[in-house]
Amino acid sequence: MQLTDVSNGLDTIWVVLTAAMILLMEGGFALLEAGFVRQKNAVSIIMKVFVDIAFGALVFYLIGFGLMHGRDLGSVIGSSGFLLKGDLSHLPTNITSDTFWLFQCAFVIAVISIVSGAAAERIHFRAYILYTIVMTGLIYPISGHWIWSADGWLAKLGMIDFAGSAAIHALGGFAALAAALFLGPRLGRFGPEGKINIVPPSNLPLASVGAFVLWFGWFGFNSGSTLSATNTGIGHIAVTTMLASAAGCAACILFTMLRYQKADPPMVINGALAGLVGITAGCAFVSDAAAIGIGAVSGIAMVLVSEWLEKRRVDDPVGAFAVHGVSGSIGTLAVGLFALPGTASHAGLFHGGGWHLLGAQALGLAVVAVWGFGLTWVALKLIQAWRPVRVTADEEKIGLDVALHGVPAYSKDKDFIDVDELRNPTS
Repeated sequence: MQLTDVSNGLDTIWVVLTAAMILLMEGGFALLEAGFVRQKNAVSIIMKVFVDIAFGALVFYLIGFGLMHGRDLGSVIGSSGFLLKGDLSHLPTNITSDTFWLFQCAFVIAVISIVSGAAAERIHFRAYILYTIVMTGLIYPISGHWIWSADGWLAKLGMIDFAGSAAIHALGGFAALAAALFLGPRLGRFGPEGKINIVPPSNLPLASVGAFVLWFGWFGFNSGSTLSATNTGIGHIAVTTMLASAAGCAACILFTMLRYQKADPPMVINGALAGLVGITAGCAFVSDAAAIGIGAVSGIAMVLVSEWLEKRRVDDPVGAFAVHGVSGSIGTLAVGLFALPGTASHAGLFHGGGWHLLGAQALGLAVVAVWGFGLTWVALKLIQAWRPVRVTADEEKIGLDVALHGVPAYSKDKDFIDVDELRNPTS
């Protein structure tokens, strides 16, 4: 057996295991979002996660992977790799195309899961399935090609995004904002004369466990993006990931204690996630100190943007835009400031690299934000023309678990439930 065969075998194991870690993050999304929404919508949010995985994987296999990672066509889209067929010789040679697809599939599932939280408690299940197909088959793969294909037009301009602060999180975050605006707030979320009504989370311990699962999976998210088990940068990537997440969490603890006179648990949970999102683009390129700064700024910005959205009567039940859109933006721009010499194609502004990288990052971020927001709005408009995107007022009051899925999340110790009551909840 050749030494290269052993190395490639190790790389394959590494990529498959980290892909599994990323897929486990869907369990984290399910727990986090189920804990943040009301009990009557817990099953609904988990069903959307199943849609993310099932439809996301199939659509990405059929269409999305080819558009994103196929042989480049005009620096805009890929043109091979549909159903994993055709010319894929340009992909990494240390792992098979099947292995590479599996890792990228885990990413696309994460993208759509960001949007599900912002649309929670009022989006119709059928409409969500249709939107998932559009996001995983078109929206994410096309913009992802621009950034992550060597021949993509943003990559050619010099944009770099190691594990997806822009390609995944900013895109998903701005798509989530579009969905929240399109759907409008939940019934009773805002009252007259600017009154803000808080919807209390149904289960904060459950949401906390979800955050811990996401935290764990993020080490696969970032470190796995090396696509190599023998890459000596894995340790540094893991350290910057840990430091940024800890800084985001700590900053939220201290900031909310100063601002509200008590540490706010939902904000603290999201603070850790904001730090993780913020470091995703630069985890391989920045110093430990920069990682701490990126995480702390991301955490505080998340709190301020969450407040700003509330004042403008934008209802985002899990803070998807503040966590992913805002922190993803901060992380993308931070690469242009803090990238160390020798780690990327250009050093950051603060390390003597000039303005080139920061300009490329800013342009790429603006393009991704407009693309994610605009295409999501158009997609929901088209779906709305065919079938309702938002549930009826009666369905929302009853709760989507019973209204759309025919089963409550918690039985309340009932021995039996009338089947007609579940299947015709408004009767």
